[in-house]
Amino acid sequence: MTSRGIGYGIAGAFVLLAGCAHVAAHPTAPDDVPYVARDVVGDGVFSAGIEGPAWGPDGALYAVSFGRDGTIGRVTFDADGNGSASLFATLPAGSTGNGIRFAADGGMLIADYSGHHVLRIAPGARAAEVFARMPQANQPNDLALAPDGTLYASDPNWADSTGQLWRIDRSGAPHLLESGMGTTNGVEVSPDGKRLYVNESVQRRVWVYDVRDDGGIDNKRRLIAFADHGLDGMRTDVKGNLYIARYGAGVVAIVSPDGIVLREVALKGRKPTNVAFGGPDGRTVYVTLQDRGAIEAFRTEHPGREAGL
Repeated sequence: MTSRGIGYGIAGAFVLLAGCAHVAAHPTAPDDVPYVARDVVGDGVFSAGIEGPAWGPDGALYAVSFGRDGTIGRVTFDADGNGSASLFATLPAGSTGNGIRFAADGGMLIADYSGHHVLRIAPGARAAEVFARMPQANQPNDLALAPDGTLYASDPNWADSTGQLWRIDRSGAPHLLESGMGTTNGVEVSPDGKRLYVNESVQRRVWVYDVRDDGGIDNKRRLIAFADHGLDGMRTDVKGNLYIARYGAGVVAIVSPDGIVLREVALKGRKPTNVAFGGPDGRTVYVTLQDRGAIEAFRTEHPGREAGL
């Protein structure tokens, strides 16, 4: 998520709610062409608050702000990869969703930046309940789920360009890991669960930590810094490469575990807010676009470390 002042910053069967569905235009590139972005959900289907996204165990893609803030949309796909989006859930009053992850049991975890919570929707349900209460948080933003079920949350304060980092136990108990950071945004874990990555949007830096057995972090060091534009959500593939939404640059940067930019994938939109792996083989990267209220996608060589598979 990007600040609104600057920009914007389940197991079991899911029931597709009645309502108007929206289908994107026919793909502009074949699915088997890697690193070529195309529309899967067209302009204006989601609001400028579009974020998330996450591939569910039911084979659908989920993103927040379907039509308006405070909602979650569900996207299903036809044989050509075109997406049809509809309302999945409306969040409780006062809540606004941002990052989404799916736990091992199929429950959906949602960062609620206006309610200062992490919400959870149980498998097969559509009503969100509070999973982690975080009254000391600035604005819970993006989430990362470690292989052992530990949840990490970024927590920016856009007004003063600072941020915090949280660990949330499987019980829902929050623990502040670090404060006084830059504007924390994207957060992700390496495939083996031994590294935690956090980026700072305004400062354009990505940090990496070693993860202890108890879920704590040590040995902070800078992975990479960018000269321009912002950083938003990010995910890793099975090789440990980071896919970083470059807000304002109109690209997803693919960065090696050693901090080398391997490739930049050009998008139609200029303001990507987050990315998620999905599709039948986990090799499709879905990108939410704030300036378009749309979702683009591209194919990649390696599946994501978590892709609902």
